[in-house]
Amino acid sequence: MEREYSEKVMDHFRNPRNVGEIKDASGIGKVGNPVCGDIMNLYIKVENDVIVNAKFKTMGCGAAIATSSMVTELVKGKTVKEAQSISNRAVAEALGGLPKIKLHCSVLAEEGLKLAIKDYLKKSGKPLDDVKK
Repeated sequence: MEREYSEKVMDHFRNPRNVGEIKDASGIGKVGNPVCGDIMNLYIKVENDVIVNAKFKTMGCGAAIATSSMVTELVKGKTVKEAQSISNRAVAEALGGLPKIKLHCSVLAEEGLKLAIKDYLKKSGKPLDDVKK
């Protein structure tokens, strides 16, 4: 089973980065996949249009935890606009690839990020029209 996962996926599963929640989060994205049962909550803290912190709480398989961990690493230090362009493919590639059957986990990570950004824009009164779906 482990052979299907890259070393990077296993590392982010065994030693996930940024686990937890941000109490005064600028934006929160809550997503779930009813088919596999994965639930992901993604929190971002934004200052001067830059994501200065990101954390997650995920209940799910190893790939769901690894993709949550990786997406929080990828967004830190990026502007909100830059973070909006992070795709599920970018998350999967940063992890050295995912088995086909687990690609939906990277989609969940992308959706969680997009929802957190949308929540931030809504809370801060910024236009939502340029939010990528």
